[in-house]
Amino acid sequence: MANLTLIQAVNDGLRTAMRDDKNVLVFGEDVGPKGGVFLATEGLTKEFGEERCFDTPLSEDGIVGAAIGMALNGLKPVAEIQFQDFIFPAFDQIVSEAAKFRYRSGGQYTVPMVIRTPYGGGIRGGLYHSQSGEAYFCHTPGLKVVIPSTPHDAKGLLLAAINDPDPVLFLEPKALYRAVKGEVPEGKYTVDLSTLRTVREGANVTVFCYGAMVPVCQKAADKAAEKGVECLVVDLRTLLPLDEEGVLDAAKRTGRVVVVHEAPRFCGYGGEISALIAENCIEYMEAPIVRVTGFDTPFPNTLEHHYMPDERRVLDAIERVASW
Repeated sequence: MANLTLIQAVNDGLRTAMRDDKNVLVFGEDVGPKGGVFLATEGLTKEFGEERCFDTPLSEDGIVGAAIGMALNGLKPVAEIQFQDFIFPAFDQIVSEAAKFRYRSGGQYTVPMVIRTPYGGGIRGGLYHSQSGEAYFCHTPGLKVVIPSTPHDAKGLLLAAINDPDPVLFLEPKALYRAVKGEVPEGKYTVDLSTLRTVREGANVTVFCYGAMVPVCQKAADKAAEKGVECLVVDLRTLLPLDEEGVLDAAKRTGRVVVVHEAPRFCGYGGEISALIAENCIEYMEAPIVRVTGFDTPFPNTLEHHYMPDERRVLDAIERVASW
């Protein structure tokens, strides 16, 4: 196995898919010879040519609209939106067209396409390069929303997304692009969508997280263990469709729950996890469900380290529910 960073695993996943299937195309702003802002597509144009990995105009709705047309005609497009913050001009194409085709055609057409985009803070990108908009898209039936947190999952989930018959929004936590490394199998393998990953076993508190918050929660759980509180840390990794049974089982195992994400709190994804647990297994709960999130403000330019949940804030929440 190769020891890769998360961004290298994404690149390896794209390369593997393109070698395996000539119908897989990669395109977006600066993804061709330059290899993308973060070098996720480095070397793909050289290997596969400009017909299969190419630059597009600066038009997000055009990028996604073209991908929909390609997918409806037998190709498997992987479109990159340079930053998730730039995806909103294509919002209608994603939620009103790509996500609705299977339903509106009575199952006659599917849209096997992937939209890759880096999201979240961690690189001091300011308010136009650091947003976490996953909740907008998780409100959309017909769409899948996937967020890896390890190199192994990044490649495996990406290959699964490319092979999926429906549109997948593949959100990549840019804070982890080069901050984590791990063993990644060579060649083709997949990680099933709609499955959870147990990061750490524990019997006292369940911590749900995803993306860049996974290593933050791991560190907080390690600190909690020093104080005698063992945490079950769960990486959700596919937000839509969610493994609801897996979430409920993990919540029941401890009776105490903390949910962590870097997006704003109000109408954030943590509210859905909290409601799911409250509606289905409230009798198992020994304490209130606590959310640790970003704040209900625009993402700040200079106060990123205060805005994003950190080890201290997560540990405080763990201690709060553990002592209830």
